[in-house]
Amino acid sequence: MTTTSPLRLSPRILGCVAALLLMGCGSPLHAQTVAVMVNGEPITNYDIEQRSKLDFLSTHKPVVRQQVIDELIDEKVKIKEGKKFGVEPTASDVDQSFAAMSSRMRITPEQLTKSLESQGIRPDTLKDRMKAEMVWTSLVRGRFKESLQVGEKEVAAAVQVSGGDEKPEAESFEYKMQPIVLIVPRGSAPAAVEARQKEAEALRSRVQTCDEANAFFKSMQNAAIREPVTKTSADIPPVLRQVLDSTPIGHLTPPEITKQGVEMVALCGRKPTTVDTPKKKEIRDKMYAEKYEAKSKWYLQECRKAAMIEYR
Repeated sequence: MTTTSPLRLSPRILGCVAALLLMGCGSPLHAQTVAVMVNGEPITNYDIEQRSKLDFLSTHKPVVRQQVIDELIDEKVKIKEGKKFGVEPTASDVDQSFAAMSSRMRITPEQLTKSLESQGIRPDTLKDRMKAEMVWTSLVRGRFKESLQVGEKEVAAAVQVSGGDEKPEAESFEYKMQPIVLIVPRGSAPAAVEARQKEAEALRSRVQTCDEANAFFKSMQNAAIREPVTKTSADIPPVLRQVLDSTPIGHLTPPEITKQGVEMVALCGRKPTTVDTPKKKEIRDKMYAEKYEAKSKWYLQECRKAAMIEYR
C-alpha cells in the first residue's frame, strides 16, 4: 500500500475552503463573509447584496442596508417557525408561485428569470422571498383564523360611520355567467384574430338564451363554454359590472381579446341581492387586512424574541 504525506494548507487557503463549503458553491465569487447568524443559519454579504438589488428593483427607492438585513432575518425566522408547524412549501409550490407572478406580468417564467439576471439578480433571491411569504401567510391565517374574522356587525357599523350604503337595493346584484372563448392559437396573424373577433360579434346577435349558447358553443370547433359561475357585485370589478348591467339576460357581452383568444360572457341571470355590496366588501377587506397586519407584526416580534441572532 502506498502512502503519501498529508498536504499542508495555509491558514488563508483553509479559510477560503471553509467559506466555499459554507456557501455550498464552487466559485470564489460567491465566497462571501457571514454578516449575521440566525438560529445557526448564515446571512452573507452576498445575500444582502442580492436582496438590496431586488428591493431597489421593486421599489425604485434607495435601499438601507440594515433594513435589508432585518428583512432577511425576518425571513429566516418565518421559515423556522413554519417548519415548527409543518408548513414547508415545496420547490414545486414556489415555482408555481413564480410562474403565477410572471403570468400577472404577462411574461413567461423564463422571461422573468432573464429579466432578473439582466439586473444581476438570481431568480432564487426572489423565490426565497416568495417562499417566506407563503409560509408566513399560511401560518398567520391558520393559527389566528378565529381572531382575524370580521363580523357582520363590525362591517355594518363601519358602513354607517362612513356614510352608509347608497341605494343598497339597486347597488348589488348576483350574476350567473358562463365564460366563452373562441380559441386563437398563439402566434396567429393579426388577421386571424380579427376574423375571430368579427365571428364573435356576429354570434352575439344570434344567441338569445344561455341554453342556445350551450348548444351552440359545445358543438363549435375551436371554441369552449365553461360551467356556470355565480358572482355578486362585490366580487366583480366596476368596469365589468357596467358591462354586465348593460347586457340583456341570455345575451353575450362584447368580445374581448385575451391570451386564449376572443372571450365573451353569457349572462344567464342577474338579480338584486343584499348579501353583500361593493362598499361592504371594501370595508370588510380593509378591516381584515388591518387585523392581519397587526397580528402578523405581533407574531413576528414574538418569534424574533425567541430567535438566536448574532451579528458578525
